[in-house]
Amino acid sequence: MFGSKKKQKLNLNDLMAQLRPDLSRESLGVGPDFPGVAPNPLLSSDARKRNADLRTGALALGVLVDWREVSSDGSPRVVLMFDVETVGGISFRGIADEDLTITELTRLAPGQTSPVRYRPAVMDHYVALARDADPAHVQQLSDEIASRKRT
Repeated sequence: MFGSKKKQKLNLNDLMAQLRPDLSRESLGVGPDFPGVAPNPLLSSDARKRNADLRTGALALGVLVDWREVSSDGSPRVVLMFDVETVGGISFRGIADEDLTITELTRLAPGQTSPVRYRPAVMDHYVALARDADPAHVQQLSDEIASRKRT
C-alpha cells in the first residue's frame, strides 16, 4: 500500500538502549552476550532467578569503575560497573544491579574494592555485592589474587 514499511522487530535490550543510552552494552563496557539491565527486576522472573543464584555464587573482588542511577523511588536502584578479578585469574567487567541506601550511595567512589559474587558456570557479566562475605575470607581472597599478580 501507500508508504508501507516493514515493521522492525525491537527487542527489550534495543528498547532499553534507546530509552537509556547510558545503560547500553557499549556504555556499560560489556560485550554483545550481556543480556541487559531489566527495567524492573522485581517483575522479571529471569532477574529474580539470577539474583537468587548470585547470592550463592563464587566470591571475587571487584574494583568500582562507575555507576548509573536507574531509579530513585524509595531506596536508589543503581547499576554498578566493576572490573572483577577471580581467584582463578579470570578478569571481566561485572555489572551489579543493586538497591542502595542513601548513605551507601554517597560513599561510592571509583577505585574502591568490594567483594562481589558471580556465577562461574554462566559468566554473563552479572555480579552482586557480597554483603554477607566473611571479612577474613575476603582478605584471604585478596591475598591470593595479589600473590598471583606478583608471580
